[in-house]
Amino acid sequence: AMERPTPIPGWTLPGVLNAGAAQIALKASGTVPDGRIVLAGTGPLLLLVACQLLDAGAQVAAVVETAPAANRLRALPHLPGALGAPHMLAKGIAMLRRLRAARVPGYRAAKALAVEGESRVEALRFVAGGRAQRVQADVVLLHHGVLPNTQLTRLLRVEHLWDETQLAWRPRVDRWAQTSRERVRVAGDGAGIAGALAAEHAGAIAAIGAAHAIGRLDASARDREAAPLRRALARELRIRPFLDALYRPPAWVGAPADEVVVCRCEEVSAGRIREMARLGCLGPNQTKFFSRCGMGPCQGRLCGNVVTQILAAETGRTPAEVGAYRIRPPLKPVPISAIAALAEAQCPRNDTEPSESDA
Repeated sequence: AMERPTPIPGWTLPGVLNAGAAQIALKASGTVPDGRIVLAGTGPLLLLVACQLLDAGAQVAAVVETAPAANRLRALPHLPGALGAPHMLAKGIAMLRRLRAARVPGYRAAKALAVEGESRVEALRFVAGGRAQRVQADVVLLHHGVLPNTQLTRLLRVEHLWDETQLAWRPRVDRWAQTSRERVRVAGDGAGIAGALAAEHAGAIAAIGAAHAIGRLDASARDREAAPLRRALARELRIRPFLDALYRPPAWVGAPADEVVVCRCEEVSAGRIREMARLGCLGPNQTKFFSRCGMGPCQGRLCGNVVTQILAAETGRTPAEVGAYRIRPPLKPVPISAIAALAEAQCPRNDTEPSESDA
């Protein structure tokens, strides 16, 4: 999975990071950002990172929650299912209590977010409770949930669908994690966000399905071994509709203002993308051709989801109709030395051929 990008005014300033990036730095090397930290967005990870930073001695200046108030009403019908995962609810309540005990200022249903600063972050500006707010900050951590990382599955030409519940693309899979391509199975958050424990159970089910596909298990043994895993997976998924509704990102996350840079690699603004749509570009790939949006080093990882939503809104179509970027190899930057070493390993030199040492 990957974090959902949040293109807002000032998000390219030094000092603005994704909350997940701060968590990785904390876990990997014990690095804690200096100065006043403001966390803004929505989702369980936002609260978790805030608590982890507090425990590490960081100065958390505020938590700015952006989920619309209407999300609570949308989540209410799913509460009975969420009660089937009391450990998850208890964890969420504990995080809220931790923030309250530390007297961290909190804001709800915030909108119109903008990062202020000249050469780096100085403050986060927003509207909450009908009033303009400004919180001084040295670091701003943004987070609006996570979405499946579909780079690899798109490179494999697997069929994908747009999940309107999670506002993201995901590969189409059956109950055994089988995709539209033979011998390609996808389990875990790469097939739809459901959490670490759900990913573990889904991965085991996928392995059982693969064992049956290659003749190592008959259908009866397959179903028997998968049954307890399916029950465990169902328990983990009970809370997911509640979380998806409660922490659904506000609409403005996928509809940045014209002046906001969406493609950071090529510095293409939302307004430029809308202009491309008005000129007749029907999808991300045409937009890329005429504007270079998504043509940078990240290959559209950061901007792809937002570009699809902008084009859908501008052309009056659904994200599924608009489509997504075509992915080109390599998935990540690879040095020439690595490619050369791979070629040498696959094609060993014929010792019978003359070489420089033979001369």
